[in-house]
Amino acid sequence: MYINKKKTMEKFELEFHIRSSVNILFNSLSTPSGLSEWFADDVNCTKDTFTFIWDGSEQDAKLLTISNNYFIKFRWLDYPENTFFEFRIEVDEITNDVILKVTDFAEDDEVEESKDLWTSQINTLMKNLGS
Repeated sequence: MYINKKKTMEKFELEFHIRSSVNILFNSLSTPSGLSEWFADDVNCTKDTFTFIWDGSEQDAKLLTISNNYFIKFRWLDYPENTFFEFRIEVDEITNDVILKVTDFAEDDEVEESKDLWTSQINTLMKNLGS
């Protein structure tokens, strides 16, 4: 948990089983065109800054790290320095199921609302992937 004078941010993780190839899923999580299909109305990218657009408002996120077909981590520029949101893809060795893990931070009183929003967004992603 991150605490500063203005906000108390709590880290949370969600896990989703996705019926998709890792390559297609990763493209949906890591490219402006992929993200604009399910996460935002539009997404633009300049170097390592992604601009997410919803209903005419914008929010910028910095790309922190990326590992092809495995994970991508961003930080909202208007959030505390040591917060982030991350998409991590894992494949179950026995069943070959593709698992998407989402890690994010939210203010203490908004964690459940944030989890619900992520669940809704990932459901849209799964519909787009035919999952």
